[in-house]
Amino acid sequence: MKLKTHLSGLALLLAAGAALAQPVYRHVDKNGKVTFSDQPPAANAQPAAPRGGSVASAGAGLPYELRQVAQRYPVTLYTSDECGPCGAGRSLLVTRGIPFDERTVKSNEDVEALQRLSGQASLPLLTIGSQQLKGFSDAEWSQYLDAAGYPKSGQLPASYRNPPAQPLVAVQPAPAAQQPQRAAPAPSNPPPPAAATGPTPSNPAGIKF
Repeated sequence: MKLKTHLSGLALLLAAGAALAQPVYRHVDKNGKVTFSDQPPAANAQPAAPRGGSVASAGAGLPYELRQVAQRYPVTLYTSDECGPCGAGRSLLVTRGIPFDERTVKSNEDVEALQRLSGQASLPLLTIGSQQLKGFSDAEWSQYLDAAGYPKSGQLPASYRNPPAQPLVAVQPAPAAQQPQRAAPAPSNPPPPAAATGPTPSNPAGIKF
């Protein structure tokens, strides 16, 4: 009975391993949008020229081939504090030498932006080009990185550093407190003219009131 159970479990593991070993194909539509699938592209599919990315991590200082891949399929990791799988995902990217940007999810605005982006609020989330990988899986992430053309071993220069993590929603600086404007001093009224003394044409008797 125990042996039977053990063999059943082994069969399930082998089946899972076979599923993970399936090839991943990269599809590029006519607009340059990149997706990954376990289905090969159609024979008559016309590949489009991939569009360059604009992430900070795909900049100068990288080997030529790695820079080309990073520009075509930029990698972004979405994480939060006290998230064990997030740390495991980050370690995989760093160990493999993948240039990536990191976005942290902390505020309510960050959570709402993440839900708009992925349709859920679970982390980590990894994007490779336009492909989204929800939740951490060493085998799955490695498969998609391979399909995108990233090298299996690190090729980053020793001096290269990934950009520091940034919040998903940029923090707007608080407006500077405006100093209350001082009221301009009221103009002083000119002194009233001195009462005429002595006789005048309109007061020939010089009467004072």
